[in-house]
Amino acid sequence: MGRPVVHFELWTNNPDKLSNFYAKTFDWKVHANRETKYNIVETGEKGGINGGINGGIMTPRQKGPWPGNMSFYIDVDDLAAYSERIVAAGGKIVTEEQQVPGMGSYVLFHDPEGRVMGLWKNAAKAE
Repeated sequence: MGRPVVHFELWTNNPDKLSNFYAKTFDWKVHANRETKYNIVETGEKGGINGGINGGIMTPRQKGPWPGNMSFYIDVDDLAAYSERIVAAGGKIVTEEQQVPGMGSYVLFHDPEGRVMGLWKNAAKAE
């Protein structure tokens, strides 16, 4: 059995602005800790196959550039609706909906700082 992803970090020079983007677009709860300068992100329910993976948004202590831009996929029920929300919140769609036969479909987008992230819709959720 593999080891699941259980946390993520997004490194930025403007944690509050980036936190606002993700909170506004995906209804994530973000708790700013001014003492540690680390914004804790709660993405959704915990546990199970559809449980949320939580993480953090922060500015690293070392100056950039920071290695390892990261990408992960966010489970949604409507790719078009979330694509619209991304654009409205300041992001950009870089790959329109693509099908993965027998599995689902995805959209790739840039957040306001240019990270490539993905939206994922399981085939079981297709209308």
